[in-house]
Amino acid sequence: MRSDEALVQIVDAAFAEAARRSGAWLVCRPGCAQCCLGEFAITQLDAVRLRRGLAELAERDAERAERVRQRARAIVAPMADDEPCPALDPETGTCDVYAARPITCRAFGPPLRCESGDVGVCELCYEGATDDQIAACAVDADSEELEAELVREVEERTGGRGETTVAQALAS
Repeated sequence: MRSDEALVQIVDAAFAEAARRSGAWLVCRPGCAQCCLGEFAITQLDAVRLRRGLAELAERDAERAERVRQRARAIVAPMADDEPCPALDPETGTCDVYAARPITCRAFGPPLRCESGDVGVCELCYEGATDDQIAACAVDADSEELEAELVREVEERTGGRGETTVAQALAS
């Protein structure tokens, strides 16, 4: 059976290959949180993964998990463009639920080509790189079909429909 774990593995492997190809162009690192600002849509599948990750965090560190919930509850929708994600620890600049982060977060930074053929990269990375240099680093995750299938399954099972946000997923 195809699973969320398989999807995560596919995206993480594509990210790793794109990072390998990118070398010094890629400046993403723990504490760099430029991509963790503002509101963005996530799938119901991402929301389920986040809630599971938060529950696992609560088992290991209940106080830290409660701080994440409090940050999520404090967000007034829509988030300001400069407001940090509620999963972002303001002291360390790292994600408190990193292992359970949404696909969008997993795929941001190095050039991953999406189904449309577009290639997006972090605005802090690839400074001075040409379009050809960026394209040489790009990889295809080939995960859209699996992700769509898993999203449909989650929506049918949970009754949740459409997109949500990290704050909404973590506030409950």
